[in-house]
Amino acid sequence: MFASMTLYWEWHLHGVALALPFLGFILTGIAASRVIRTPGEGIKPSPSEERVIMWSSIGEGVGLFLVANIVMNLHRPDLLLPSMALVVGLHFLPIAFAAGFRPFYGLGTALIVAAIMGCVVKAPTGGEVAGFMAAGVLWLASGMALRRDGLAKARTA
Repeated sequence: MFASMTLYWEWHLHGVALALPFLGFILTGIAASRVIRTPGEGIKPSPSEERVIMWSSIGEGVGLFLVANIVMNLHRPDLLLPSMALVVGLHFLPIAFAAGFRPFYGLGTALIVAAIMGCVVKAPTGGEVAGFMAAGVLWLASGMALRRDGLAKARTA
């Protein structure tokens, strides 16, 4: 989503070009489907971790709605992608704490750094930096999560 939004907001592309980043999403979905169907026990969050994930995700949704409205009403669309990267990054921190999963601290921090860089670098490059950095970090994290779950299933199969 970050990559497509960057192509649209920062590069002003339309049509099929906006669908290209979703190829990564499709490939991730295919890999996830394969891991899900693999026999064995994968990574399962505890009930308390599930609650934190739920509330953090709700907070992320509300936060994204708020920051999008705030930056657009302030007529600062250049801050849209950095502010969204900030919200997404912040939402990973309570999950990292609750799950005791250190890589989520790294993921959240990388997204927050992308947001800060997006604000520091002058427009329109700042939005490009924040958007593409956030997309790359999230794609990398998705691949790492799939690998982690696949390895966990392989150990218990």
